[in-house]
Amino acid sequence: MANSSNKNYQSDSSPSSLPIGGYFSLELPWHMEYHSQAIRLNTGRNALEYILKHKSYKRIYLPYYICEVVIEPLHRLGIDYVFYHINTNFELAEDILLGKDEALLYVNYYGLKQTYIEQIAAYYGSQLIVDNTQAFYDRPINGIDTFYTCRKFFGVPDGAYAYTHLGNDSELDQDVSYNRMEFLCKRIDLSPEAGYRDFRLESAALAEQPVRRMSRLTQRLMLSIDYETAAQRRRANYTVLDQSLSNTNRLHFPLSDNDVPMIYPYLPSDENLHDFLISHKIYVAHYWPCVMQWCTINDIEYMLARDMVPIPCDQRYNSNDMQHIINLIHQWKSI
Repeated sequence: MANSSNKNYQSDSSPSSLPIGGYFSLELPWHMEYHSQAIRLNTGRNALEYILKHKSYKRIYLPYYICEVVIEPLHRLGIDYVFYHINTNFELAEDILLGKDEALLYVNYYGLKQTYIEQIAAYYGSQLIVDNTQAFYDRPINGIDTFYTCRKFFGVPDGAYAYTHLGNDSELDQDVSYNRMEFLCKRIDLSPEAGYRDFRLESAALAEQPVRRMSRLTQRLMLSIDYETAAQRRRANYTVLDQSLSNTNRLHFPLSDNDVPMIYPYLPSDENLHDFLISHKIYVAHYWPCVMQWCTINDIEYMLARDMVPIPCDQRYNSNDMQHIINLIHQWKSI
């Protein structure tokens, strides 16, 4: 795996690199960077592009159930792609035989499919690409190209990681992120609603960014995170939700010992839970509307894109917050 250690980061405490005195910067704690051995990049889609640039693939197999931004680097690099279906366990629904210049990309859905990834990695070997953008905490498998994004798990403006045995991030220009912080600051100083437009604008602007190294600001923010506490909180919140909602959930993903979930995937029997929760300021997304354009109404992926509710269970919240969501869902069912 490529090595890019923290020694490349110029910290505030480095006497030889930065001025001394003057006004204070943000007071951020120091922790170990979770993916300290990865190549640091600016966005998840660019992390995939970085991996593909160092390979000679002519075709990539993608799941139908995936965010459309993954296709952007394939278009830029002129790489053909073919969709495949998944089953109700979020595993390959068909046998895919790869040619020598082909690869299969699999998504570690919601951070809950690491065991399955280990199985298909044994079969596909280095022709497997793992999309861990929903599974920040799952370590890469040796020899398997893997990429991550930071924004789905933590309050940062951008940032991504890539593991590949080719390439070196020193060849890239470094990104700058200070001008992408407004939505994060507004959420604290005003409200989530006040910063949402800025969040959408910044998200759209990231699509236009070339492949660059992670900014110093984003890396410093990633160095300030208590990863262990965040992981424990996510697991505990997921467990509270699953204990109360599993009997009405058409999806079943029990946590394994090492899983750290991005969200709790809830698939109720009825529709319109999204709108009800949002009306009560529980902001849940749709993953992903584009899927309904690629699939038919009879496909599993269509149903997931339309009806699956990704319930927040991250480190910002506790068991009381989870119980509030549970109570709202029970209220919705009684209407």
